[in-house]
Amino acid sequence: MPIELDPDAFDALVDRALDTIPDEIASLVHNVVVLVEDEPPETEPADTLGLYDGIALTERTWMPGADLPDRIFIFRNPLLDFCDSEEQLADEVRITVVHEVAHHFGMGHDKLEALGYG
Repeated sequence: MPIELDPDAFDALVDRALDTIPDEIASLVHNVVVLVEDEPPETEPADTLGLYDGIALTERTWMPGADLPDRIFIFRNPLLDFCDSEEQLADEVRITVVHEVAHHFGMGHDKLEALGYG
């Protein structure tokens, strides 16, 4: 059974997950905004927990518009549906945040899966 959590409390989980990223890595993340949305876009599976929208640092070259921020989306309702407890939710939010930040650095799904962030 999915759990319920008000949007402010969910946002706090995302903030705490961001705070767990080591300073050495966080200091390399520039021009990225983290957004919480209720649902993924229709172009994504309904159970998508997070999404990185941008150009990974490993693939980046200068181009017009490159100064726009990359975006990391965290999808509240799929995460709530996926979890059975607030403890599991906090863990899955952390995993999702780390997973999407790793995409910013060019890490693919296979590598993330091997590291336990799949």
